[in-house]
Amino acid sequence: MNIDGAHVIIYSKDAEADRAFLRDVFNFKHVDVGGGWLIFGLPPAEVAVHPSDRTDRHELYLMTDDIAGFVAEMKTKNIACAPVTSQGWGQLTHITLPGGGKLGVYAPRHARP
Repeated sequence: MNIDGAHVIIYSKDAEADRAFLRDVFNFKHVDVGGGWLIFGLPPAEVAVHPSDRTDRHELYLMTDDIAGFVAEMKTKNIACAPVTSQGWGQLTHITLPGGGKLGVYAPRHARP
């Protein structure tokens, strides 16, 4: 058996706007699988398993090696970032997608595979 990828789903109240955001702001490579339905390639990823009493909740964060640079670049595109907070595992900000969902972006302090 060979797992060679992962498929992440972001649920949105305005999927077209969020797809345009991922395409135009983050410049993620993509394919159109029909009718403007875009599937995006992501940079290398990692997965962690955290202890929880709930098993129906999962989270998506994007990572950067320069959180200040990320915030500055978003500002040039008129995209507001939440104030950067220092967490034990990294520096974290959030952006709000056009569809209203929050997306975390962080610069990790932990080792990466």
